[in-house]
Amino acid sequence: MRWEHLTAPEFARAVRQTGVCVVSMGVLEKHSDHLPLGTDVLNGHRIVCLAAEREPAVVFPPFYFGQISEGRCYPGCLTLKPTLLLDLIEGVCDEIGRNGFKKVILCNGHGGNSHMLRFIAQCSLWEEKPYQLYVTDSFTVPERQAEWDAALETKVHGHACECETSISLTNHPELVKMDRIPRKAALPLKRLAHLKTVYTGNWWYADNPDHYAGDARPATAAKGRVLRGMLVDKLARYIRVVKKDKVAPALSREFFRRERRLRKP
Repeated sequence: MRWEHLTAPEFARAVRQTGVCVVSMGVLEKHSDHLPLGTDVLNGHRIVCLAAEREPAVVFPPFYFGQISEGRCYPGCLTLKPTLLLDLIEGVCDEIGRNGFKKVILCNGHGGNSHMLRFIAQCSLWEEKPYQLYVTDSFTVPERQAEWDAALETKVHGHACECETSISLTNHPELVKMDRIPRKAALPLKRLAHLKTVYTGNWWYADNPDHYAGDARPATAAKGRVLRGMLVDKLARYIRVVKKDKVAPALSREFFRRERRLRKP
């Protein structure tokens, strides 16, 4: 059920029936020269909507705001000041909770959001909320990695690659420009390899200065249907698990009871 498609009575009923709202987290960024700027939003939101058809939940409208500082040097990228971004996401989650949802799933559709969303999950321990926050992603299937790999011809993936382009051909073929795919695969340059385990904010740019990682030339819609099917299966199962979960909310209540006792004079 898509939030923006429901009438007010339908929405209220959906809140009571499901108790779960899923927010697909994407960004606006360059995806080589052949995929649209909104690829992460378009694919992530589509996968979430399909999963929510299988395991009923309310899907928040497409969300284009995330961590994409590494894309600021390319046309079409939209970034927000980090503190504003964190406030925005918290404010959206709070409004979802105010509308009656007891569980909010942030489903990541963009690799650059991963650290930020885990931090936001940790921040939920700062202040008690009327909802439980969960974080997952819509672009990996670790439990079916061998099946995923078998569906593809290339080995290097990461951005606008064979898998992401194939999924895009399945979801919105009219937006994919196959004739604009670079003629050579984009392999990581490893310009910061000498730092080994040291992390820097520009690690992505160091490896992928053209915002392209992999080789999209073998991409097909048929492959995309296989890959998308695995992602939808995983997310539907995750929504089902979250719906049934009573432990995380109980632990949150216990945590904040103990925290409040510490603050009493």
